[in-house]
Amino acid sequence: MTAAAGWHVVIPVKPAAVGKSRLAVPGVDRVALARAIARDTVAAVARSTRVAEVVVVTADGPWPDLEARAPEIPREPDRKAPADPGLAESPVLRFVAESAPRGLAPAIRAGLATLDPRRPRAVLLGDLPALRPSDLDAALALAEAVPRGLVADAEGTGSTLITALPAVALEPAFGEGSAARHRALAHVDLDVGSGSTLRRDVDTLAQLRAAAALGLGPRTAALLAHPCGRDLRSLIAASPVFACRPERCPET
Repeated sequence: MTAAAGWHVVIPVKPAAVGKSRLAVPGVDRVALARAIARDTVAAVARSTRVAEVVVVTADGPWPDLEARAPEIPREPDRKAPADPGLAESPVLRFVAESAPRGLAPAIRAGLATLDPRRPRAVLLGDLPALRPSDLDAALALAEAVPRGLVADAEGTGSTLITALPAVALEPAFGEGSAARHRALAHVDLDVGSGSTLRRDVDTLAQLRAAAALGLGPRTAALLAHPCGRDLRSLIAASPVFACRPERCPET
């Protein structure tokens, strides 16, 4: 696969006002938390060395904090793009605006409709606040060996990522129990390992606790370190991720 044919990744994102309803905790701004989780996910994908383009589909209005940096979101500071002709040089971040939220499947279809089917394509859910670009790199490297790939969530029942090689139809079937549906559609499990951050999607406090143990992205971590997040911190126990660092607190 050439650099020009790097992966094109669609990320559907619910409006923050309706997202992460099961993370509603007294004393915590749920909308801000949903927004932080989505932005940390997108920023991590944009730092992947195997991604050529990130397509965010959302009805949640502009994202000036990321749009202002696209397409030059920096990669991890301690990593350099390897001298591998199969790796993308600088991912492009693009937004597909929905006039109103229509659900996960329509959002995914809208994003895929903007892509060239002759390119390798992937769909990633936007609720992976602990995602490391290196874990996504590893999964996409494995995906180059199969027509359709799949990464199941930590519970093994849902899906966080599906992939398809050039000219292979992508078959999204997200939702409860999606891993089995994707396997039935010939998506092959990618052996990313049980500890991959790619498996740690977040919908509940227990899942947030598990993601925090791996290290949250900067926006989510900063929000939970802010005084407005203290009730949530007490629920997810004493993790160094939530040590208060005022210089990282978001504006109120």
